[in-house]
Amino acid sequence: MFSVEFRKTGCAAAMAVCLAAAAGTAEKPNIIVFLTDDQGYNDVGCFGSPNIKTPNFDRMAAEGMRFTDAYVGSPVCGPSRSALMTGSYPIRIAEPGNRKALHTIPHTKELMIPEVLKPAGYATAILGKWHAGDAKTHGDPLSQGFDYFFGTPKYNGVTKLLEESKVRAPLMRNREVVVPAIEQREMDQLTTWYTEEAIRFIAKNQEQPFFLYLAHNMPHVPLGVSDKFRGKSAGGFYGDVIEELDWSLGEILKTLKALELDENTLIVFFSDNGPWIEKGIDDHAGHADPLRGAKMKSWEGGPRVPCIMRWPGTIPAGETSGAIVTTMDLLPTFAGLAGQTLPADLAIDGKDIRPLITGATDQSPHDYYYYYCYTGLQAIRDARWKLVLPRDAKPKWMGWWARMIDEVKTIELYDLEADLGETRNVAAQHPEVVERLMKQVERARAELGDAGTIGSGARFFDPGKKRPEIAKYNQWKSKASK
Repeated sequence: MFSVEFRKTGCAAAMAVCLAAAAGTAEKPNIIVFLTDDQGYNDVGCFGSPNIKTPNFDRMAAEGMRFTDAYVGSPVCGPSRSALMTGSYPIRIAEPGNRKALHTIPHTKELMIPEVLKPAGYATAILGKWHAGDAKTHGDPLSQGFDYFFGTPKYNGVTKLLEESKVRAPLMRNREVVVPAIEQREMDQLTTWYTEEAIRFIAKNQEQPFFLYLAHNMPHVPLGVSDKFRGKSAGGFYGDVIEELDWSLGEILKTLKALELDENTLIVFFSDNGPWIEKGIDDHAGHADPLRGAKMKSWEGGPRVPCIMRWPGTIPAGETSGAIVTTMDLLPTFAGLAGQTLPADLAIDGKDIRPLITGATDQSPHDYYYYYCYTGLQAIRDARWKLVLPRDAKPKWMGWWARMIDEVKTIELYDLEADLGETRNVAAQHPEVVERLMKQVERARAELGDAGTIGSGARFFDPGKKRPEIAKYNQWKSKASK
């Protein structure tokens, strides 16, 4: 097999041969990833929302499979999306200059989902927020295998209201700036515009397999909603936004049905992380109930998200799975569906979950899930147990990103089967479980790395020192220990 570096720098034809080697003659399914931004675990009717109506998400679950233990690669937007695109925990992903940023910027030599699917004849498009790189300066979607991009390079602010934010994202079509700085009038139309673009893309490419990454900006603050949904939800303004997203999904389902593409299209719904619950914006944020925590935290409410998959005739209807799945599983699963073979030398963390989603098994291919928050390994879980590692509150070396990191003084252990809300530390009662999971933590640190550790399996594509920013962490750690 060709190395990742050779494939991305030298020979596109060789890359296509490598990836297409196992392509069969069976009809390849269309694939749609419907990703929302900061939507909480509880912000869907079929996941327990008491006041937000989501008939289309609920229909998708009734006609497909709902996953109660679905995780993202990181409880933060950019790292989460980078993990989805590459099939890898952010700590493993290569970045420019061999750095490891707190907010991941994947190296352009990283292999991403559309680059796997294009050699199999897929038309590819991203509509919405990219944020797996910087579409203005490094790693835009068109350089990573997408044929078409309409959306924003990243977020449009970090405040409750747009007028409070100094950030204004541009709206782009491919590499052309359509709107230099998105204001509220554009924010209110984004969900509608993306949906209309999605329908056009599906119709245009109905005669060939397609991959559509519909990555909505909502419900990340500042929020926007069109007049047809404003003031309509019992869940308030935030509920209006979610109900418009539900409408968007409904329009996609209607289009597939009208074009007779329903039974040959896999739709995957995920949120990119949990709700952004923070003082000052909490009334514009979602809900993680019954989970503890939220976005930027490694308690369950951060990385565990609502997930539904639908593929009529292939995925059993009305099923619920408690098996661990992750957004990192999408790359190897899609590769398998397209008849593609991933490079043998490419280590990823995702697993091919085709046997799980088709009902051939009810077991997860994951023995463990690692809770990385930024570059720090904060916890680990298996099918039942979650071990939480000690950590400092608001470590200064992290700067702005540290404000949501809370203190854990000693090792904590939670039985997720009996205590989903992580309320009872049972480490003292189960020392053998603590010992077993701690051994696995050390294996993860050795292969993937940690805040102050470079993993043997982490990828680096540039010459020079690996992770030069570790020095800053070690200086802080040295001072903190005195």
